Amino acid sequence: MLRILVLALTALLAGAGPGEPQQQTKVPRVGLLVYGNPPPAPFPEGTVVQGLRELGWSDGQNMTLVVRYAEGRPERLPDLARELVRSKVDLIVAVGTDVTKVVKNVAGAIPIVASMSEDPVEIGLVASLSRPGGNVTGVTFISSELAAKRLELLKEIIPGVSRVAVLWDPTHVDLEFRELEAGARALGVRLQSVEVRAAAELDGAFRSVTGGRADAMIVVPSRLLNLNAKRIVAFAVERRLPAVSMWGFFAEAGGLMSYGPNIDAMIRRAATHADKILKGARPGDLPIERPTRFELVVNLKTAKALGVTVPQSLRLRADRVIE
Repeated sequence: MLRILVLALTALLAGAGPGEPQQQTKVPRVGLLVYGNPPPAPFPEGTVVQGLRELGWSDGQNMTLVVRYAEGRPERLPDLARELVRSKVDLIVAVGTDVTKVVKNVAGAIPIVASMSEDPVEIGLVASLSRPGGNVTGVTFISSELAAKRLELLKEIIPGVSRVAVLWDPTHVDLEFRELEAGARALGVRLQSVEVRAAAELDGAFRSVTGGRADAMIVVPSRLLNLNAKRIVAFAVERRLPAVSMWGFFAEAGGLMSYGPNIDAMIRRAATHADKILKGARPGDLPIERPTRFELVVNLKTAKALGVTVPQSLRLRADRVIE
């Protein structure tokens, strides 16, 4: 009898009556809003999922992953973001500044882990990189100071370059074009600004580059220009125009060279922020990380097609050489 009384008292102190099931630990729901298509389409957001798995989070076991795909249609993003909110997710992962802005507008107090290629302070998403405040944290790809370095590397390959066309989207907020202007002055290079705000403007932009008699071209990355990388590279190769950009996939697509952060490594870092939030951290207390590691990718196959000789010293410094 005494044993029964002790068991009953223990159950009452635990908040449950004798015979009632123990309260289960809540399994967090992680929302993921994807600009592009489901796999097997290119899925950089999958790097976040892999990163979470490496940190001990597994879909269907100790977390539930809720994914929505916009299939390349930005007009779908608001409705999909609201779907995630209605599904009562505890956290939303957003890859891309455009996706992050949409999620921020509808998420309320739900924590957001973002991977952003624009300056989150300049566009008003956070108060500062070190203390974001609010409900947004993550990583930013911003490395505008590397813009001048890309120009310097281009001049190392082609010492006589004097006029460089810069293909860029002025609606994409970052400082790269301004940094390029400063670097060009120091190197004695003239820049030709070629603005592109929509894919329909690319043909006109190509005509401007051709008419401007550029010696080479730098592509400032943005969602628009990244999605059209193959088209841009095809133009550059056809015109025998050395083309340089930030992301490694640009050189892989046939560009002459790329120099910038490793996109997979940066997106993987976002998983670390998600892990901390799922364990109780407040997003506003987690500093937004900037890239610290950069990779140089040189496409020797393209160099040969362009009749360009890449110095041996540059080949040795490259993290990857495509032959």
